[in-house]
Amino acid sequence: MTTVTEQQKILKIENLHASIKEKKILNGINLEIKPGEVHAIMGQNGCGKSTLSYVLAGHPKYKVEQGSIQLGDKNILDLKPFERSKEGIFLAFQYPLEIQGLSFSQFLFSSLKARNQNFTPQEFTKELKLALEKVGKDTSFTSRQLNVGFSGGEKKRAELLQLLMLKPDVAI
Repeated sequence: MTTVTEQQKILKIENLHASIKEKKILNGINLEIKPGEVHAIMGQNGCGKSTLSYVLAGHPKYKVEQGSIQLGDKNILDLKPFERSKEGIFLAFQYPLEIQGLSFSQFLFSSLKARNQNFTPQEFTKELKLALEKVGKDTSFTSRQLNVGFSGGEKKRAELLQLLMLKPDVAI
């Protein structure tokens, strides 16, 4: 029998209790995700799926009352959302925001640069070309403003492109 060490654990949630606007939503969630595992959380509307996602990402409207969230060997509860992102948490959106004036490629490059200061424009161009091929788009897709005028399918492809480029440890 193989034992998984703490280093091998990607995400571990223990006894997580959280609320929003004084309404308790999560009541003692426990979850452990190891490398290579995929978990699907399902349930009826209002059971806490989105709340768990937002709590993991560090949304400021949600209050964690008890429990812990470990990413690797680090407790991320005290980290701000952008710090959690730098640590490897990615939250995909059901309805991504449109951001006028920000090109998709600028957004991607800035996001990658935040995770890896040594990332060069040449590396970006090379990786972007490969990722665009995988999602069936060309460079004109990333020259557009972020999600502005994107169809539903294009928004999903944009989320997939972000995943391919950012290579997060945990995607929600």
